[in-house]
Amino acid sequence: MAGMQKLPDIEAKSPSGEPHRTASISADVLGNTIVTKQDGEIFIIDEKAERALVWKFDIRILPLLALMYLFNALDKSNLGNAKTAGLEKDLGMTADQYNILLSIFFVPYVLTAPFLGMLGKIYGPSRVLPCMMFFFGTMTLLTVAVYNFGGLVTLRWVSIPKAITYFLGMAESAFFPLVIYYQTQFYRRGELARRLAIFYAASNIAGAFSGLLAYGVFQIQGGAIWSWKYLFVIEGSLSMAMAVIAFIFLPRSAAKANFLTADEKKLAYYRIQVDSSAIVEEKFQLREAVQIMKHWTSWLILAIEICLGIPLQSVTLFLPQIVARLGYSTVKTNLYTVAPNITGAVMLLVLAFASDYTRWRFPFIALGFFFTFCGFIIYASIDVQADLQVAYFACFMMTWGTSAPSVLLDTWYNNNIADENRRLFLTSIGVPIANIMGLVSSNIFRSQDAPEYIPALATTAAFGGMGIVLTLLLGAYMIFDNKRRDRRQGRKVRARDVPTELLQDGPASVDFRWMY
Repeated sequence: MAGMQKLPDIEAKSPSGEPHRTASISADVLGNTIVTKQDGEIFIIDEKAERALVWKFDIRILPLLALMYLFNALDKSNLGNAKTAGLEKDLGMTADQYNILLSIFFVPYVLTAPFLGMLGKIYGPSRVLPCMMFFFGTMTLLTVAVYNFGGLVTLRWVSIPKAITYFLGMAESAFFPLVIYYQTQFYRRGELARRLAIFYAASNIAGAFSGLLAYGVFQIQGGAIWSWKYLFVIEGSLSMAMAVIAFIFLPRSAAKANFLTADEKKLAYYRIQVDSSAIVEEKFQLREAVQIMKHWTSWLILAIEICLGIPLQSVTLFLPQIVARLGYSTVKTNLYTVAPNITGAVMLLVLAFASDYTRWRFPFIALGFFFTFCGFIIYASIDVQADLQVAYFACFMMTWGTSAPSVLLDTWYNNNIADENRRLFLTSIGVPIANIMGLVSSNIFRSQDAPEYIPALATTAAFGGMGIVLTLLLGAYMIFDNKRRDRRQGRKVRARDVPTELLQDGPASVDFRWMY
């Protein structure tokens, strides 16, 4: 192609630092990305070289992040397993203290998430994430020193000693938001959902692995400590070890990854410059970050996060108790949580890969909500003992519909925010809001409603139904707004055709198109 050039050096920026260098992007018949600069200069992003680069990221980054999140999810879900093995009896807890214990965790979790997210932007997720992981692994391990309800609350809220305040909730708070932001520094918008899904599937696998691990650990009888404490010892120790490995091997950024050549670093930089960020590795500015809250769609996204959070936390925290209604022993109950969690991970991957392939987000989010809605409605409306197979199938549907909407919703709004500061700020608020719904979940599954938990199941289903409605409304608006923008400009433009360098101002930009 005439006038075609190789990628310019990363340092070849305008002295003013203005990001608006690219005028348009397109693809040739070979799949290469053609980038046209505002001065008329053209350069190419080679499709084969790009595939090889992405494969390197997939091999070197995704497994580490997935393992980190697996241990993070294990540390959050182990209380449910421990409860089935006599945690309440051993610690002398009263009927409502287990729900209080779950609730305590979410307060520091939500309060500290935005601040730790900012810290991650300043110092880099590759440094902050392993430090957070080491702390929550330490707090999990210290559970072995607990012999009453007060001590367990202390670990969930105020560590031992008191100077290390609420590290378990705090240390896990910004974990997922920082991982999302970290991956947007390596992957294009159309590549993000399936990578986040692979990473997030670790939480489903953790649920299955937690059940298997609990099944094995609870066979220990007559040890020096209660059998359920061995679960915390194993999971806390593994988290601390994994944190050290991650600190050593996670690259600070694509441009500083020691496993990339100089040409690959340039390729990695310009991939993100044209299809993820307006300014790559932009310095954090709080004043700029909060601008994202001026657009009404951000508030609707937060409302969808609330609708997502209650089903997600209900399944995460109470699946063992839901399955226990089937009437099996403690050991079998934990074992029977494995298959639903595994199929939940599979469904997450199917929906995420389909979403990236079609470049549609909201239909698959709504479908996930629909699965959750149906699962909880079925389980609440049937005679579980008379229809064990149907009830168990409903447990599968619950897990199908919790993970996928979480990943795809976060991908959806991250795809539509080119400014890195705004993107991280909304993620650091949205993800914790979904998680603070654990306060609702932990208080609607009341001991006096056991084992049916009808009010909790109905409430969870209602939020799933509302999630469907809000998701479809937001998707419909984005389609309508894109068509309106096309009419104003007199041409049809897809979101993938607009370089993210031009989208610093988000919807205020005339070239902006929603990815829906």
